[in-house]
Amino acid sequence: VHIQPEWYFLFAYAILRCIPNKLGGVIALVSSILILYFLPFSSSAKNIPSSFTPLYQVTYWVLVAVFVILT
Repeated sequence: VHIQPEWYFLFAYAILRCIPNKLGGVIALVSSILILYFLPFSSSAKNIPSSFTPLYQVTYWVLVAVFVILT
């Protein structure tokens, strides 16, 4: 019997479970969080809101899809 985390931790639990190496799973989890953290700083256009750039839109929908699939 495995533990079952709360629904808001299921994506992190799924990332850790799908990578057989423990260190690799931790690195994948930390890198996914760092990507979300540093994404707002990647925009070079100061006069265009970040919600209109295609990079943000694609990244947002990919992350939403991954969250839904893993949860």
